[in-house]
Amino acid sequence: MPASFRLYQRLVHADRSDQEADEQQLVGRNGLRYLLAHVLQATGDQVVNAKTVLPWALTAVGAPAAALALLVPVRESGSMLPQAAFSPVLQRSRVRSRFWLWGSAGQAAASAGMAFAVATLSGWAAGLAVVVLLGVFALARSLNSLAGKDVLGRIVPKGERGQISGISTMLSGAVAITLGLAIRIFGGEDVSAQVIAWLLGAAALAWMVAVLIFSGIREPEAEFVDDGAGGWLRSSWELLRDDAPFRRFVLARGLLLVSALSPPFVVVLAAQEGGNSLQGLGPFVIAQGLAALVGGRLFGRLADRSSQRLMTWAAAAASTTVVLFLALHLLPATNGRWWLYPAAFLLLSLAHTAVRVGRKTYVVDMAGEELRTSYIAVSNTAMGVLLLVVGAVSAGLAVLGAVVALAFLAALGLVGVVVSRTLPEVSKGTTA
Repeated sequence: MPASFRLYQRLVHADRSDQEADEQQLVGRNGLRYLLAHVLQATGDQVVNAKTVLPWALTAVGAPAAALALLVPVRESGSMLPQAAFSPVLQRSRVRSRFWLWGSAGQAAASAGMAFAVATLSGWAAGLAVVVLLGVFALARSLNSLAGKDVLGRIVPKGERGQISGISTMLSGAVAITLGLAIRIFGGEDVSAQVIAWLLGAAALAWMVAVLIFSGIREPEAEFVDDGAGGWLRSSWELLRDDAPFRRFVLARGLLLVSALSPPFVVVLAAQEGGNSLQGLGPFVIAQGLAALVGGRLFGRLADRSSQRLMTWAAAAASTTVVLFLALHLLPATNGRWWLYPAAFLLLSLAHTAVRVGRKTYVVDMAGEELRTSYIAVSNTAMGVLLLVVGAVSAGLAVLGAVVALAFLAALGLVGVVVSRTLPEVSKGTTA
């Protein structure tokens, strides 16, 4: 048995009885390269984070609040909305991995640009530069995300894909905890712009190393797929209109935003409470990393058994966490509830890790060879639109208070539980 496959088999558990020796060697080599490249990508993501590091960086350089408010919408929507337009370009190519390489190189360039901006600019100039570069980063990430899932579906068999996503998430979590502890120990609560600039530069380097590793993947030549008459917009609409299971998945995914949009409101309430449990940059990074470390591999295996059940239970856990958090938060304040805010933040981060691993595995498993790219692209573009809508509604409700916004998101998640339960099973563990 080849050494690369033995190492791969130690990490990923699956039935190998129907694989020839040559196929085992190819799967092992490709799987390890894919895994390592995505660990480096996820490590970079912990630094170029629109919820933690970038807001801290802009605050350190005196950027206006308007620039901070744009970070999450630009990062999330910018990486999703273009994917349906990019999809026909990928489908006309017989080698899809090259698009992942271009996307990673673009993220490296944008990260390096942000490092330079944070190190040399201040005020409006720094805020504008970081937001524009984050937009470039998000566009590159949309190409990277679309191609990555397509390549994963063709080089790794069903029943192993969730584990690949889970292991990369877990290892990136270990890196994030190390990073957060280092920031906390050496930087304390007042991390300078220069330190963050160095971190952004290191993230750019991580993406370039990922490019070198991913370029060694040997993928099977893809079939040419014509997007038909009318272009990507019409074909996207027809897919949503005519494919009921896919449409239900998109709806469920939109309703699962409770785990993504709730944590910032928990932080707001912690700040209003005056507690010290989430002050400083380090604890935020540590909490996200801990969630990835604890949940990554576990959720990856659960996703390979049933990604549909994983999404359902994760949505239920997120909504339940928000409801219990609100109930305890609304009780009269006592000196002993400082733990409530970091505990809620960590539990929501765990639920979000489960949702991400589950829905990534689900969309790859549910699609056949010809539809995989279209499913991924259209679902992500639709999510970009839904994210703007749900984000706008929750932001509007936040005018009435963070408690109202959290109550809305908890209700949204409970509806998501109902819809997720109606999704068809597609994972190998439930169909074999």
